[in-house]
Amino acid sequence: MKKLLCAAGVTLALAMSAGAYADKIAVVNVGEIFQKMPAREAVAKQLESEFKSRATELQNLEKDLQSRVEKLRRDGATMKQSEREKQEKELMAKRDQFAEKAQKFEEDNRRRQMEERNKILSRIQDSIKSVAAKEGYDVVIDANAVAYAKDSVDITSKVQKQVK
Repeated sequence: MKKLLCAAGVTLALAMSAGAYADKIAVVNVGEIFQKMPAREAVAKQLESEFKSRATELQNLEKDLQSRVEKLRRDGATMKQSEREKQEKELMAKRDQFAEKAQKFEEDNRRRQMEERNKILSRIQDSIKSVAAKEGYDVVIDANAVAYAKDSVDITSKVQKQVK
């Protein structure tokens, strides 16, 4: 809560100091624009198809591991000691392989999502600059960083039209 209040205070101070030097200030809701972009859904589908084969492979590995664990649990008491140890070693190797692949999958997926997110945010930023230049705004502040702003200074809809 203290961090939020501190951030709000700093933002207010910056906005007031910017207001002292700027003739026209606008606000824009970047989060709303990002959520409403059709490109975001298309990118999500693209990433899903890009990672689908790896996700399926991981699911199959997980099912295989579960069946091996269940088999070892069920038949372990009746197995020879050497056979049970062999099964346990194989199971541990498969579990390590699964964990490594799952971690790599998560890292790659997260990296690609960030790349695509940054591309979309860059398009939004370019649109904000374009609208601000066309409308003659000196400063544009994210609506989430402002406690109050008149609707007349909100350029979210204009940026949204431009970014499509």
